[in-house]
Amino acid sequence: MTNKCPLCNPENERLIWKGRLLRVIDASDDDLPGYVRVIAARHAAEMPQLSTQERAQVIRAVQICEDCMLEVMQPDKVNLASLGNMVPHVHWHIIARYRDDAFFPDSIWSARHRTMPPEKLQERRTKAQRMLERLPALLQALETP
Repeated sequence: MTNKCPLCNPENERLIWKGRLLRVIDASDDDLPGYVRVIAARHAAEMPQLSTQERAQVIRAVQICEDCMLEVMQPDKVNLASLGNMVPHVHWHIIARYRDDAFFPDSIWSARHRTMPPEKLQERRTKAQRMLERLPALLQALETP
């Protein structure tokens, strides 16, 4: 049986950093600059199916991404989500949220409430780019004992 999991077999992924146990990708779109995803390297549907080391590294990567996002992007809130309803493979969404973003106060998977002014989105894209440039060095610490 072939593994058809799209997270095990990614296409056109914007890789930020890859280690032995996980990878981090840029999941940004037009409305959500700086949106990142932490993905376990081994296929597992739930966190308890990961080893203690894998689980700890996934959680640490989420923390590193969230800390960097808060510092560089300065959002009003950071959303963390690990759903797996559509793709049952351990992965976490780390999403910068602003009171004036297209979906606030609802989730990013909800209907759009507004259109952001282009200049405000560009400002956030610039901050997101700075964050994405900083993350690889921060995440590299996960590979050192």
